[in-house]
Amino acid sequence: MRDAVPAGRATTSVPLLTDHYEYTMVSAALADGTAERPCVFEVFARRLPNGRRYGVVAGIGRLVERLAGFRFAEEDVDFLRGNGVVDADTAEWLRRYRFSGDIDCYAEGDLFFPGSPILTVSGSFAECVLLETVILSILNHDCAIAAGAARMVTAARGRPIIEMGSRRTHEDAAVAAARAAYLAGFASTSNLAAGRAYGIPTGGTSAHAFTLLHSDEPAAFASQVAMLGTDTTLLVDTYDISQGIRNAIAVAGPGLRAIRIDSGDLDVMAQQSRELLNSLGATDTAIVVSGDLDEYAIAALAAAPVDVYGAGTAVVTGSGAPTANLVYKLVEVAGRPVVKRSEHKRTVGGRKTAVRRHKPTGTVVEEVVVSQGRPESMPGDRELQRPLVRGGEIVADLPSLTESRDLLRQGLIAIPWEGLKLSPGDPTVPVVMLP
Repeated sequence: MRDAVPAGRATTSVPLLTDHYEYTMVSAALADGTAERPCVFEVFARRLPNGRRYGVVAGIGRLVERLAGFRFAEEDVDFLRGNGVVDADTAEWLRRYRFSGDIDCYAEGDLFFPGSPILTVSGSFAECVLLETVILSILNHDCAIAAGAARMVTAARGRPIIEMGSRRTHEDAAVAAARAAYLAGFASTSNLAAGRAYGIPTGGTSAHAFTLLHSDEPAAFASQVAMLGTDTTLLVDTYDISQGIRNAIAVAGPGLRAIRIDSGDLDVMAQQSRELLNSLGATDTAIVVSGDLDEYAIAALAAAPVDVYGAGTAVVTGSGAPTANLVYKLVEVAGRPVVKRSEHKRTVGGRKTAVRRHKPTGTVVEEVVVSQGRPESMPGDRELQRPLVRGGEIVADLPSLTESRDLLRQGLIAIPWEGLKLSPGDPTVPVVMLP
């Protein structure tokens, strides 16, 4: 049978990962002469998702990848022109498009709070406004995933978590989610594309289908052990968990690395499984649990003899908060602050500078944001924004995912302890906005 590419499934052009109205604004601005006015746009959250006490910056590395590919191929321009999205003059402008402005940002792995200016884009109106949707798409998704995943890592209290949510989301989102979860402190992912693209450790053994394929459970376990050795994890809940554990140890011996339980009352099952494993001499065989785990379910298992968690659906959906509520707003035109005054959606005009203030002990006290200036320097201040792009060129030496993981870990240590609670509450660090 001949392969076919369904309509709309061709490789997506980066400049088309946007909203129609970005191009109508550019067309109108080019026509009335305002397109080249120097502008400053900022990305921030007016509020955090319900119940969240902090946000996590994630996706900066992926954004850099997208910015490098923000070029208009001839077929992109033909599509926009042919569908009446832009006029002839705008089409010609798009053919020459190159972002030539500046971008400053918080580091990946840093925390943010309502009002934090986590990304600042400077340049002409036309070149900056075209980046709005792709920037928000990446950051809203990755920041949401990282924040939810960080809460799970805190709830796990040092026990490793495997990200296994690929089958619960879009195929491209699965790769991005694996990256964000690893940044947040997850130990590994089941997603091989994420492993290849970002160097994330990958893992996986078998599903219930493999057990059902064989004549009985011992045959399935014997096949897996023959291929992978005893340094593997056997899924023991296809039929009866207790008998599954007995079969696993009978086949693999007491040196089996781990068993996995994917159903039932995980607290009770883990307790009973630990007792049974110990009675069979498998005292070092670890217990892995999975099955719709989120931070609350993980926290509820804190006292259970669980060694490793597997989390999927909750990870790739931001654990109930699939967006970070970030917005991209114009705050300055030609050096003049501009302010949106809509009720409930007000903005503070002018380019912002932000520092995070700490006690001598290292605990964060507040985040100070100044419009059109710099905060007065005080001991314990840490500047939050750093250059990412200058004159359209990437200038930042981007941190590795390992470095970003460490930054987040240190950031969570530094915030007041109330910020790590899973119960709803105010943002753990106040943002003080100064003129």
